[in-house]
Amino acid sequence: MSRDPDATVGLTADEVYRQILTRAPEHDIDPTLDRVAAVCDLLGDPQRAYRVVHLTGTNGKTSTARMVERLLRELGLRTGLFTSPHLTQVGERITIDGEPLSDERFVEVWEDVRPYVEMIDQRGTRLSFFEVLTVMAFAAFADAPVDVAVVEVGLGGRWDSTNVADGQVAVITPVAMDHERYLGDSLVSIAEEKSGIVKPGATLVLAAQEPEVEQVVLAAADERRARVVREGLDIDVLERAPAVGGQLLTLRGLGGVYTDVFVPLLGEHQAHNALLALVATEALVTGGAALDPGVVEAAFAGASSPGRLEVIRSSPVIVVDGAHNPAGVRAMVGAIDEAFALTRVVGVVGIMADKDVEGILAELEPLLAEVVVTQAGGDRAMNPDDLAQIAEDVFGPDRVHVAARLDDAIDLAVQRAEGEVDRGSAVLVTGSIMLVAQARVLLGRT
Repeated sequence: MSRDPDATVGLTADEVYRQILTRAPEHDIDPTLDRVAAVCDLLGDPQRAYRVVHLTGTNGKTSTARMVERLLRELGLRTGLFTSPHLTQVGERITIDGEPLSDERFVEVWEDVRPYVEMIDQRGTRLSFFEVLTVMAFAAFADAPVDVAVVEVGLGGRWDSTNVADGQVAVITPVAMDHERYLGDSLVSIAEEKSGIVKPGATLVLAAQEPEVEQVVLAAADERRARVVREGLDIDVLERAPAVGGQLLTLRGLGGVYTDVFVPLLGEHQAHNALLALVATEALVTGGAALDPGVVEAAFAGASSPGRLEVIRSSPVIVVDGAHNPAGVRAMVGAIDEAFALTRVVGVVGIMADKDVEGILAELEPLLAEVVVTQAGGDRAMNPDDLAQIAEDVFGPDRVHVAARLDDAIDLAVQRAEGEVDRGSAVLVTGSIMLVAQARVLLGRT
């Protein structure tokens, strides 16, 4: 792509980010792909310049996407990875060969696509924040160029801006209730939206699902003549054992059984994410034949997923996890019970107002001795006082504290946990990925 070498002089990545933030927010879905498709058409359809692994689902998308990318890179392929949201810098959302876009490169990509974005803006409704980032990701991947792009949907699937790409492999992680305002108020309606990423002739790698979800997705795959690979039928996690810093797995993929695979991520859900990642890679690279076991072992050993059961401080232990719906919290609680010998956990919890707040708190209640509710950040966050009222109904008033500022909330939680340090105490920050992002910055993780 041609670029005016003087166009980016004096412009910073933060300034570009603020400009893009003036657009409609990423959770505000307008059910059309027309704007993104029009910009991509003007750019020469960069999303068709490489193979695509496309991922959706309610929980586990980002972790699975990261593991797919790591496997592909270990196989010697140039990779692009598009995930959301970011934890510290917006460039984290768009990575090439495992490295986030630098601030300079982020500005350059924006200047490459900006004239075309503004051209389509002038035709009617402006592109949204997430639509612009999607276009930037596709353009950056084509410019690199990458061999494969691993693309996580922002929300849903059918109308998500990433769906202008045709994934040769589609991955659907477990589907549960979330984002009901945008995706529908039943598992069936949510499954219908998410199955929209399955393209004609693609391979669908499908996690174990509730029966009504599976029925919807299989019908969509059959209609599009997609090859279906189902967890529990065609592939499986055969064995799983906790290990220091992660877990040791035996996985049955398309190409055979992979034994003694160490994954440095905690929780049974991450074992299933690893399986999906392995099989998606098999399907894309070999058509289903086995991968080199040494490559698989090396790739998984280097896997990471920041903000997901991440220990960011000790004495007392402080763990952050971006779980933000009841199913995600349930998986997180099980992983904590399995991986940590804790006798007392104090929670720092902030939740978006459009979430199932009571359901999230109910899943947390058996784990937490006390909870400090706080502001999650952003205009969608529930007011801490309102959150406290709901929390008191779930936990009882004696176990609930309020601190509007996150730094104060963490300090208070540490104080409430400190007396039990020698007997195994921890602070858990959870309920929102935005809250986790802020906590990581406060506690020195970048």
